[in-house]
Amino acid sequence: MSTPASTAKRSGSAAVAAGPTAAERLTSLMPVLALAVLVVALAAADPDFLRRSSLMAVVDAAAPLAVLAAGATLVVLCGGIDLSIAALASLSSVLLALWLPGLDALAWPAVVAVAAVAGALQGAAHVFLRIPSFIVTLGGMSVFSSIALVVSGAATVPVVDDTSIRWGFSRVLGTVPSAAVVAVVVVAVLALIVKVTPLDSSIKATGYSEAAARLAGIPVDLVKIGAFCVSGACAGLAAVLLVARTFSGGPTLADSLLLPAVAAIVIGGTAITGGHGGVWRTVVGALVVTLLRVGLSIVGVSAAYESILYGAIIVVAVALTLDRSKVLVVK
Repeated sequence: MSTPASTAKRSGSAAVAAGPTAAERLTSLMPVLALAVLVVALAAADPDFLRRSSLMAVVDAAAPLAVLAAGATLVVLCGGIDLSIAALASLSSVLLALWLPGLDALAWPAVVAVAAVAGALQGAAHVFLRIPSFIVTLGGMSVFSSIALVVSGAATVPVVDDTSIRWGFSRVLGTVPSAAVVAVVVVAVLALIVKVTPLDSSIKATGYSEAAARLAGIPVDLVKIGAFCVSGACAGLAAVLLVARTFSGGPTLADSLLLPAVAAIVIGGTAITGGHGGVWRTVVGALVVTLLRVGLSIVGVSAAYESILYGAIIVVAVALTLDRSKVLVVK
C-alpha cells in the first residue's frame, strides 16, 4: 500500500528524472540559436567584430553579469526570485573599496563572505517567516542600497592600491580576460557541485513542486537558504570584478545590472516558475544580453533604449519558458 509520501516521492522524482519533452529541447536550443544569429548579424554589420580583440572585449564585459546571474539562477530554479543581487553587488563594491587599505588580500574574500551571509539571511527570512521571496529581496534591495549610500557618503570610493584584486582585470596568456576565466570557473564549479551531488534533483524538485519535495523528504528549507547564500556570494564576487575594472566602488555601481541579469536567466531558458534550467544556460543568456548591448551601439541606437529592450525580452522569454501546468490561475 502506497503512502502519500511515497507517492509524492515517485511523482517528484519522475518529474525531475523524466527526459525533456520536444518543446523543452527546442527551448533549450533557442538561446544558442539566438547567440549564433546575433554573432552573424553583428559580423555583417561590422566585419571588425570578429577580430580577436572585439570578441575578447565581449566576453570580458559579460563576465560580471554572468557571475551575478549564475548565482541568482539557483534561486529561480528553486521557484523563487532574488531582486537584491544588483544592490548587494553595489554595497559589496563599496565595502571592498573601504576594506582594501586595511585587509589587503583578505578584503575580497571578506566581502564575498559578507555578501553570502546577507543572501543567507534573506533566504532564512523567506523560509522561516514565510514571506514571498519577491517581497524579501525587494526589501533587501532597498536595505542594501541605503546601507551603501550611508557607508560611502553617497559618493564613489576610489581604490588607491588594487594589487590584491588585479587578478580580476588582467589577461591570461596575454589574451584571455581574467574576468572571463573567473566566470567560467565559478559556473563550472557550481554546475559540477550541483550535478555530482543530490542537489540537482533537490533544487529542481523544490522548484517543480515544493509540497511534493517536502513529502519526499527533501530538506526544502535548507536548499532554499543555500541557494540564496550562493546568490549572495556571487553578487559579492561580481562586485570584486567590477571594482577591479573601475578602480572604485560605488553605491550604484552594479544597479544597472538587475534587469540584464534577470534577462540573462530567462533568455538562457530557466523557467521563471522554477524546476527547469541551469547555470550554463545563464552564461549563454549573459552573452546574448551583452551582444544585444553591443549591437545597439553598432547600429547607432541610444543606450537609453536598453531597458525597453530588456523589458520586452523578459516578457517574451517568460512567455516561452513558463510552465503553465503549474500556474492554474494567472494574477
